Amino acid sequence: MNILFVGDVVGQRSAEYLADKMPALKRRYGVDMTIVNGENSADGNGITPFSAKILLDCADVITTGNHCFRRKEMNDLYEESSVIIRPANFGDTVGRGYTVFDMGRTRVAVVNLIGMAYMESCNNPFYCIDGLLKEIDTPNIIVDFHAEASSEKRAMGFYLEGRVSAVIGTHTHVQTADEQILGGHTGYITDVGYVGVRDSVLGIDRDVIIARLTTYYPQKHTYPAGDIMINAAVISIDEKCGKCTGMERVNIV
Repeated sequence: MNILFVGDVVGQRSAEYLADKMPALKRRYGVDMTIVNGENSADGNGITPFSAKILLDCADVITTGNHCFRRKEMNDLYEESSVIIRPANFGDTVGRGYTVFDMGRTRVAVVNLIGMAYMESCNNPFYCIDGLLKEIDTPNIIVDFHAEASSEKRAMGFYLEGRVSAVIGTHTHVQTADEQILGGHTGYITDVGYVGVRDSVLGIDRDVIIARLTTYYPQKHTYPAGDIMINAAVISIDEKCGKCTGMERVNIV
């Protein structure tokens, strides 16, 4: 089984571009299931029902992160949808922190966690995943670990070695070149990257970010024109035991 995990989608134009390119991506990599991080998919930050709808045209499960509650209009959809999830270690709030996607012949659990370092206040993600793994009844488990610090992501990868199929880092929008299979079982990459304009600062107009850093004044984020880059990873899994048999980075412009 091949699972395509797509990095943080930045802005509505990027979401629409991804939806347009997804059929070809699925054919190219023989994809059986698609997971997309959509927490930045709405213009102006966060995710909205409108941007979620665009992504659901091409994704089976949408994960999020620290901006998941930026738009209050999403609250009802978090409650209603079984395939749009928010970080589980945000505690007892709207929505759910994981989902089990039924593919007919097999089931895949997708867990969303957020890191502690330089991020929003949250419960300990290591303790949180320990509890969730007692509930999940499929060996096929993908963890989206939305975290800032690469050391925390690496630690989570080793912590879950042999217990989940893959730990995929998101949030920093820069694809890392450290994909591997930990312990011969758990696929891992520190950050899968993002979907957005290549010549930008993490998807935002570079002049806006430079102005903020040089003038110290707040700036309105705008999205530049230009070629959009798709960062993702293809996770190959033995669906009978949940073992990752292959990890391949995807970087397409």
